[in-house]
Amino acid sequence: MEHITLLLAIVIATALVFDFTNGFHDTANAMATTISTGALKPKMAVAMSAVLNLVGAFLSVEVAKTISGGIIDEKGIRTEVIFAALVGAILWNLLTWLLGLPSSSSHALFGGLIGAAVMSAGWSSVHGSTVVTKVLLPAAAAPIVAGIAALLATKLTYRFNRNTSEKATAKGYRAGQIASAGLVSLAHGTNDAQKTMGIITLALVTSGVLHPGSNPPLWVIVSAGLAIAMGTYIGGWRIIRTMGKGLTELRPPQGFAAQTGAATVILASSHIGFSLSTTQVCSGSVMGAGLGRKGGVVRWSTATRMVVAWCLTLPAAGLVGAGAEFLTKQGSWGIAAVAVLLIAGSGVIWSLSRRQPVDHTHVTNDKAADEAEPAGVITTAIAAVSPPPTGVAVAATDLKATIQAPAPVAPADPPTPATV
Repeated sequence: MEHITLLLAIVIATALVFDFTNGFHDTANAMATTISTGALKPKMAVAMSAVLNLVGAFLSVEVAKTISGGIIDEKGIRTEVIFAALVGAILWNLLTWLLGLPSSSSHALFGGLIGAAVMSAGWSSVHGSTVVTKVLLPAAAAPIVAGIAALLATKLTYRFNRNTSEKATAKGYRAGQIASAGLVSLAHGTNDAQKTMGIITLALVTSGVLHPGSNPPLWVIVSAGLAIAMGTYIGGWRIIRTMGKGLTELRPPQGFAAQTGAATVILASSHIGFSLSTTQVCSGSVMGAGLGRKGGVVRWSTATRMVVAWCLTLPAAGLVGAGAEFLTKQGSWGIAAVAVLLIAGSGVIWSLSRRQPVDHTHVTNDKAADEAEPAGVITTAIAAVSPPPTGVAVAATDLKATIQAPAPVAPADPPTPATV
């Protein structure tokens, strides 16, 4: 700790700020479906998620090692590069939070890091093979795999309970949702908290405090875990609204299937060091669960906006990181200018968010999130070959009969006797 300079301290503090934004940006991953189905109250849900994020931070360091020594070449990278990378990641996180879009905090960090490194030392400073195998390929495959897993799990869930009313099983599935949401939170801490550990470790290596290839020190693990836990407890209510109500309507069996599938994919990737986006995994699971129930509707306009945000995250954060690194190369005044721009940009985004605030009191009953969207081609095609869930077919038949049956005619009032 005695070797930490003022610049390195600023970089570490900025990394923890990113970790904080990562926490509230990704709270929806674990708790959006649990809140939307009523399994947990909003504040209780984010509190539980925060505690488990903290616990998850201590379970592994494989992802941290991938980031600290795998994506870019540590040799010749200055500490200022890490600072510039974090600026790009934080501003992108805040912008997508303002728009209520569940974009990837992981890819924002990778984009900022790659852009700043290229501006500082050229393309040779980036390990292209590692980026492809441990970032891009998992990013493309994870939401698809998680979506298919959640779709199949939802179908199996409804098939196993086809002779039982959904109302009778709702309580059990809500309990299962709480358990699976806890597992997702634990997995999120295991995967995402490590990204900040990796960045801080990389900054310590570039400053000569640690040797290349070193594991994160204990104080780095603790501080990263606490930062992401505090961010999670704040609750990113805008994104929770989008994931819980704006993307599809979920019932307890679907929520349980979505979260179980997501947790499995995240934990498996953390074990092998794949730094995938938990946001993309959970979003894919939610869409898969929405398609798995006959009559379920995925709001494809919202899904399309999410996918566009996913595609823009790496290049957008990379451009901001590269611009920030261009300024830091100018000397002390450039570093100060980047810090001022970060604070000013964050302040502007925060003030814009106060025009239409979203909090735990109305995150599940917002009219904009509840607007129905007609089923698209994909939803209609899948629904046509899906067995109806218990109780839905009967209800639909009764509703159809009610609509088609002529309305009963009320008997005419008897004539009023004339008064003589």
